[in-house]
Amino acid sequence: MSDSRQWTREAVRIIEADFQRSADTHLIPLDLPGFPGIELYFKDESSHPTGSLKHRLARSLFLYALCNGWLKPGAPVIEASSGSTAISEAYFARLLGLPFIAVVPASTAREKLAQIAFYGGQTHLVADPTQIHAESVRLAAEHGGHFMDQFTYAERATDWRANNNIAESIFQQMRHERFPEPSWLVSSPGTGGTLATLGRYVRYRQLATRVLCADAERSVFFDSYVSGDRSLTLDCGSRIEGIGRPRVEPSFVPQVIDAMCKVPDGLSLAAMHYLAQRLGRRVGASSGTNLVGALLAAQQMRAAGEQGSLVAILCDGGERYATSYYDAAWLQAEGFELAPLIDCVAACAEQGIALPDHLRRAGL
Repeated sequence: MSDSRQWTREAVRIIEADFQRSADTHLIPLDLPGFPGIELYFKDESSHPTGSLKHRLARSLFLYALCNGWLKPGAPVIEASSGSTAISEAYFARLLGLPFIAVVPASTAREKLAQIAFYGGQTHLVADPTQIHAESVRLAAEHGGHFMDQFTYAERATDWRANNNIAESIFQQMRHERFPEPSWLVSSPGTGGTLATLGRYVRYRQLATRVLCADAERSVFFDSYVSGDRSLTLDCGSRIEGIGRPRVEPSFVPQVIDAMCKVPDGLSLAAMHYLAQRLGRRVGASSGTNLVGALLAAQQMRAAGEQGSLVAILCDGGERYATSYYDAAWLQAEGFELAPLIDCVAACAEQGIALPDHLRRAGL
């Protein structure tokens, strides 16, 4: 066996051993008094070793790259990220003894930058968030490294049929609940990979579960879904870190999505604060986006006279956003007045009062 094959074999063993040391993430019920007969659960991905949903993705990307022969001993790994994927990839790069460079928007929360550094990664800040992909390509060529490219490979690196993917995990954990087959699975799009896994899995298992994608305000995914135009672009990045993109990424697979909504940033942040209050701990803003999507799905179920369950993704914890989304001065400087919006989310969850009609939606 060649030295290269031997190194790859040992690298895969190290990642698989790390996986065996890790437990699955929790499924947390959240009571919705305003929607009797409808039960909401959050799949808490913040309990991964690197604290977010992206831990699953990073593991899959590393295994995919290794088994394709793309990673080499001593050669750096480069990734374009708003922070969470970079943190997780830095963790796996350190496991394998590989240098890691994260190409991130300059606006990325400094807590995330500190975590990347904690795992031994370097950060390369880019002023224009729409250019992180191009800059990653340049750095990979300059350093003779491998650009992991989560936005291209997320949907194909994960085995959506089984292998303890997030969809299989959800259905295993739901099997003893009152409504074991969820009516809706709700996730926001970063790469689009998680949505692809969810949508493919329910089709493969011949389930009636529908998949709802809750998009961020500054993102093209929703408009592309409605129009069918994959060439759409924006000249700015999302304010909800980890989700929303200025271009339609290759891993976004609209054919496996049953409905979409576009959530204003203020409402995402308000729902984040409300969810943090209900859970007794901080969560990230994308989890707020997903809560809004789940409430919209609950409204549709109630209107149709349906009972059942919903599962939404809790993407990461809120500790990474102490100096942004949870900082009153930052919110004021960004023009966010959350108090009335938090009341709006609370009224929906607890009294069943509908969310604002101006929310854009398709299939809901």
